[in-house]
Amino acid sequence: MKTSVVRIHRHGGPDVLQYEEVELSAPGPGEVQIRQTAIGLNFSDVYQREGEAGPHDSGTMPMILGGQGAGVVEAVGPGIDTFKPGDRVAYISPGAYAECRNVGIERLLHLPAGISDQIAAATLLRGLTAEYLVRRLYKVKPGHTVLVHAAAGGMGLILGQWAKALGARVIGTVGADSKIDIAKAHGCDEVIVYTREDFAARTMELTGGIGVDVIYDGVGKDAFLKSLDCVRPMGMVISYGTASGNVGKFDLQLLHRKSIIVTRPTLRTWIASRADLEAAAAAFFDAVISGKVRAEVNRSYSLRDIRRAHEELQSRSTTGAAIIVP
Repeated sequence: MKTSVVRIHRHGGPDVLQYEEVELSAPGPGEVQIRQTAIGLNFSDVYQREGEAGPHDSGTMPMILGGQGAGVVEAVGPGIDTFKPGDRVAYISPGAYAECRNVGIERLLHLPAGISDQIAAATLLRGLTAEYLVRRLYKVKPGHTVLVHAAAGGMGLILGQWAKALGARVIGTVGADSKIDIAKAHGCDEVIVYTREDFAARTMELTGGIGVDVIYDGVGKDAFLKSLDCVRPMGMVISYGTASGNVGKFDLQLLHRKSIIVTRPTLRTWIASRADLEAAAAAFFDAVISGKVRAEVNRSYSLRDIRRAHEELQSRSTTGAAIIVP
């Protein structure tokens, strides 16, 4: 059967995104075929398009972009009894920019009744990322103070809420005054507009000169080094994304004075096992259903309008999460 996809034949800007039709085979052993109802749009898609080391870069051309989606199972491969036609499912797996696709069941999740296809497609990758960031990599507890960069972005909105629900004081940074209320409505106690004030100096003021316990940095190049100035001694700076570019090389001696811990994690290692994937998804779905995390879809694009979607995402002028509707 034929299905519509978005592929790239070379790395580059949004202009390399091509809306095409390809042949889709029947699902093979260990696979199910999904008719997608919603596809996630993440900054990792930009890394993948540009040829950076994104979490779902297969490296072969032509490449179907995208790393997460949701929909309904239409057919199952031989010997599969854990999924059946009609099941609502979501996944994190390369090749999501498609109307219909085959997905290996090792990456597939059943969706509970309280989670819509749209919410799953928009927030699953971010939700599972937030889960390991606040519950496993750095276990946020009552009394902690955390700094969340890009607090009004898709990841920032989830991180701020979840850290707040775990009892932390949350300081957020945003790029414009128009984003202050959004960040405050999603967990932030204080918000710093980094385009008009020094976020490191302001953070030190807000913490009485001590610094924060942990910094969640999805910005990268523009925020990383200055973040070292406002984390407490023996605190942790987590560089989980590079929206402004890669951090690049830096002098390890910058960590010495305060015994700072720095890490550059990726989601795929934290959900590599089926057990970890299922546990992380259960924790995220529970946080949404219970109201601890308010997951929202802020905008949507058609698959044909993918170039505009990437342009707006990369402009860093948007807030919240988006989906692509096949």
